[in-house]
Amino acid sequence: MFCYYCALAFRSLRRNVALTGLTIAAIGAGIGASMTTFCIFRAMDGDPIAYKADRLYVPQIENWDPRDHSPNSSRGTDGLSDALSYTDAVALMRAHAAPRQTALYATEFVVEPNDPRLLPFPISGRAGYADLFAMFDVPFAFGGPWSAADDQAHAPVAVISRALNDRLFGGADSVGRVLRLDQQNYRIVGVLRDWNPVPRYYDLQDAFGNDPDDVFVPFTRAIDKHKMTHESSNCSGTTPPPPGWSGLLQSECVWLQFWVELPTRAAAARYRTFLQNYARDQERVGRFHWSARTQLRDLRQWLSYERVVSPEVRMMVVIAFGFLLVCLINAMGLMLAKVMFRSSDIGVRRALGANRRAVFAQGLVEAAVVGVVGAGAGLLLALLGLAGLRSLLSKESLVLARMDPTDLGITIALAVVATVLAGLYPTWRATRVQPAWQLKSQ
Repeated sequence: MFCYYCALAFRSLRRNVALTGLTIAAIGAGIGASMTTFCIFRAMDGDPIAYKADRLYVPQIENWDPRDHSPNSSRGTDGLSDALSYTDAVALMRAHAAPRQTALYATEFVVEPNDPRLLPFPISGRAGYADLFAMFDVPFAFGGPWSAADDQAHAPVAVISRALNDRLFGGADSVGRVLRLDQQNYRIVGVLRDWNPVPRYYDLQDAFGNDPDDVFVPFTRAIDKHKMTHESSNCSGTTPPPPGWSGLLQSECVWLQFWVELPTRAAAARYRTFLQNYARDQERVGRFHWSARTQLRDLRQWLSYERVVSPEVRMMVVIAFGFLLVCLINAMGLMLAKVMFRSSDIGVRRALGANRRAVFAQGLVEAAVVGVVGAGAGLLLALLGLAGLRSLLSKESLVLARMDPTDLGITIALAVVATVLAGLYPTWRATRVQPAWQLKSQ
């Protein structure tokens, strides 16, 4: 019976091409506009490690005087900085109050290829501790992470990305080979698979970076070699740091991300208590002259706190779906006009024995067919919209303007469901057609 209704639906759509085309255009325009903005919203609001989001936490410590309102002392909505000073990060690492923990920050290197035909080239990197790979479930193609002993020994070891491995070693297993960075030799211990979470939750200063990190090295080794990207530190205006690298390490400048993995809520409660006690200890020894606040946020809270999705993007999504609603109302009016145009046909069908349920089912199938065609039109418009955005966005933001298979499924489902819902009233009106009146008027 369903196939029969589909055949009737296609025959009905061909009978009045103008109304059908307008209905499909209205649905396609609404779906295209709403899905263009929704794809960007989903990319920004995604949870790249959802299964561990309630176990990954970011600690915060108020290491600046709360009265400091200088322009350089940028803070979060609650007045806390979103990074830690070197003093606090090292102290938390030494306390080891969490089963897994890591301090990390962005670095830059110049690679000197072994092949003399290749010129040296710059790469981006990340300095951290061995736990980061297990904490963030970083996938490996060859080898694995370095060990905690390597962290303590400040060992010259490295984990490299698949892209860098392809560029230097042709994609072969390069574990054990030497990587020369800034005129220093590093032993490769692991090669990653493709890994570039969106958003890049472990460093929201580059939340939507288009290129993944090329190399990871031990935090202790990077500190020894004074490796740090410029513009990464944020210093209080009232207490500027002493000059030089050692001055930065001794200062209250914040520039380090810090993550801990806590397996249970009880463990998180204990860590919060530990943070509060640590802040009080710093107050007792005279480092803080105020009652320092602390905070511990899980991954979802952290993404919200850092406002990864801006209010403007949320408003754009609301406006786009409002436009979709307007388009559906127009489509409903067009479908209603089509029902009125076909009143005589429906009356004849009722007179020949079709009950209201059969007419209603046929109407819904016809609306679903329109929805499928409208989904195709909307999908095409959404792809065109994303392509247009890619020409306007910066290189770092290109990762947002894309449509994955989930978005494709949402587009088709939304178009069909929305069209069927819009077709409920016109279809109901079709069931109210009185066959006697229609036959008498003929």
